[in-house]
Amino acid sequence: MSLPVDEHLVPTGPVDATPPRRPGSIRRTTSIDMTWDDGLGTTLTLAGRGRDLLTERDGSVNIVADDRVAVTVTPERRIERLVLEDAAGRSRIVDELAGAGAMGGFRNAVAEHLPDVLAERSPSSLLIDDVPGATLISGFAFSRWKPIPLLVESGREAGLTRDMTGICTGFQPGSSGLAPDGSSRWNHRTRPVRLLAEDADPHAWHEIIEPAGISMRRLRRIDVWTDGERIHVDSMFQDSSTTPDGGRDAVHEYTLTATADRRTGELLSVDAVPRVLPYAECPLAVRNIDQLVGLRLEQLRRVVLERLAGVAGCTHLNDALRALADVSHLTHQL
Repeated sequence: MSLPVDEHLVPTGPVDATPPRRPGSIRRTTSIDMTWDDGLGTTLTLAGRGRDLLTERDGSVNIVADDRVAVTVTPERRIERLVLEDAAGRSRIVDELAGAGAMGGFRNAVAEHLPDVLAERSPSSLLIDDVPGATLISGFAFSRWKPIPLLVESGREAGLTRDMTGICTGFQPGSSGLAPDGSSRWNHRTRPVRLLAEDADPHAWHEIIEPAGISMRRLRRIDVWTDGERIHVDSMFQDSSTTPDGGRDAVHEYTLTATADRRTGELLSVDAVPRVLPYAECPLAVRNIDQLVGLRLEQLRRVVLERLAGVAGCTHLNDALRALADVSHLTHQL
């Protein structure tokens, strides 16, 4: 059984190309590749990289930021090690976060121990903010490589199975994504996707190295430009896994556009297009995003979690919306 979904909300399929860079724009791209020491239930490594690229009016480019974040997560989903590295190769080991939960409570711990990084609105701050989401979705990768019944049983034995009822729109009561015990079904509506980083434009994306074997990737692009007193945003968000045949399957993908007032930072419009989502009910979250209009961009990282919590929101759409909090910073780089 599934809940009714309007036809215009049915996912349209993954994007197959990266839009050209606009003269006088800035593009932020980030990626987090997730791999394991020895399979599901062992140490998880998150290798993140993010870049801000300014395209000048004459078409020349300037790299404003080029950051790396490396995180290892224990089988109990706690931070083992977190390292920041900037474009100059300077590293910073954040010992204060060792032992913190990689999901619940992580962002509060970051706010306490890394307020300087959060204030920078740099690619590093976005990569760090993505640690809970990346940890949450990482295990999906195994469903592309192993029989699902075996994977479900392994998850139960490892204590990774839990009641998902009510945590998001896709898992609202009555959803086709819920098994009778409240755990998630593994009948995801995935789609094959092309490697966007293989774009013919050598500056379209930061360097992304394809890992071998089982891995998961969170990929983002945020384009920002101005027109008079209006800020324009065109962005995309994708979670995808490697497959045994050498391809990639996406389980989450949205494209998102927005406008904001350049002077006040007020969000004037926002539109999200579901591209790939695991369950029929997931796109229903799009109906609720208009209530963010009128907020200032810098409020979104906090307010999205308050207004679009539980069945009112999609965890992955919320992540795409929260990233708009960095748009004012990107605009200042123009």
